[in-house]
Amino acid sequence: MKRSLLLAPLLIAALSTTAFASGFAIIEQSVSGLGSAFSGGAAAAEDASAMYYNPATMTLIKGQQVVGGSHVIVPSAKVTISEATSAAGAINPAFASITGGNGENAGVTGVVPNLYYVNNPGNGFAFGLGINAPFGLATKYDRTWIGRYHAVESDVMSININPALAYQVNDKLSLGAGLNVMYMKATLSSMVNGGLAAASKGGAALPNSPAFDVFVENKADSWAYGFNLGATYQLTDATRFGLAYRSEVKQELKGTTKTDVPAALAATTLPALGGITADLLFQNQNVNGKIDLPASASLSINHQLNQKLSLMGDVSWTDWSSFQELTLNFEGTGIAGKTSTTTVEKWDDSWRFSLGSLYQFSDALTLRCGVAFDQTPIASAEHRTPRIPGEDRTWLALGAGYRFSESLRADFAYAHLFVKDSTLNLSLADNQSSGSLVGKSENKVDIVSVQLVYAF
Repeated sequence: MKRSLLLAPLLIAALSTTAFASGFAIIEQSVSGLGSAFSGGAAAAEDASAMYYNPATMTLIKGQQVVGGSHVIVPSAKVTISEATSAAGAINPAFASITGGNGENAGVTGVVPNLYYVNNPGNGFAFGLGINAPFGLATKYDRTWIGRYHAVESDVMSININPALAYQVNDKLSLGAGLNVMYMKATLSSMVNGGLAAASKGGAALPNSPAFDVFVENKADSWAYGFNLGATYQLTDATRFGLAYRSEVKQELKGTTKTDVPAALAATTLPALGGITADLLFQNQNVNGKIDLPASASLSINHQLNQKLSLMGDVSWTDWSSFQELTLNFEGTGIAGKTSTTTVEKWDDSWRFSLGSLYQFSDALTLRCGVAFDQTPIASAEHRTPRIPGEDRTWLALGAGYRFSESLRADFAYAHLFVKDSTLNLSLADNQSSGSLVGKSENKVDIVSVQLVYAF
């Protein structure tokens, strides 16, 4: 794969670990925002990190400010499979069942950092730069687990470079716009039922057997572009509304497919293909695919109830219906005779609702709390895969900020996400190569975050 030289290696390393998320969008872009379950969203402007949710909020930041934050996301996805069958049952009923262990905990702990700079010189204009990771996921299973033909490792990361400009039209209205330059890298691997592929061509191989399974790893990356828009409106001295929009980003990924063919399969001849050995069905080659990362929009309100207490609310929509399928195109001889593979997703648009509060306990100490409901875009068990076994999530969040001086503040936040148990019901008819998979996943997520805010 081509490697970009536009970012420092240290930054690439810092942003290369992402975590299992609702869908695979990452809302964890502000530690002060996490403390109130991101209920301020497009209307709050506690610090420069608000520019991610709404670039117009930069006009509410005084002077210059730098914010650096990090979120440690600890997901748990314990997958239990009750049934897994293979198309090899059509060859011999004894080969119908797939055996192997359960998924145990497929969640992978990840770190999501973000960095922001805002400069508001006080002339009506403000500009800023954000660097963040808006999309990502990581799940990992053993190579011998029962669902290995559907997924082994899924690792998606992104780096988004977001310069933005805002203008204060008058005392009530501010407008903002930004450019998103996004790098995306994906690793998707699974075992391929090499025994089934060989047996279907007359080879002496055992279907569903780990001894004949082929490890196939697809790695690809790309750069793409999008934009974001925002507005804030100060309805009264105490009440501010915010409206924000992020565009769709169309990624066209290119990379390589690498295979690990076991010796038992490599030595197997295929009479139906003129006696070639089975390893020729699993060659290393180039691969490409497309993915449309969804547009999103948010409407938020921030109300100053009194000098100490603020109340916040947010409604956000994500256009996940743009994610209907994931197709990988092999640029060589294909894998097991197939020149492409398609996973049907059929996701729906999703909504997120949040409420929160901020309490100014003292000049130095700020306390925050919030709740949220985060709807899953995965509409049915027939299209939920082990790569992303998520469901609806309910957030409970707490946070605090401590001001050490006029220039320096630290923020801390913790959130626990109660995730509804999800079900998988992938049919054999729709998954001839990977087989059926019926089961459930017990899910939860914990997030611990810290950030520093420096004003000058």
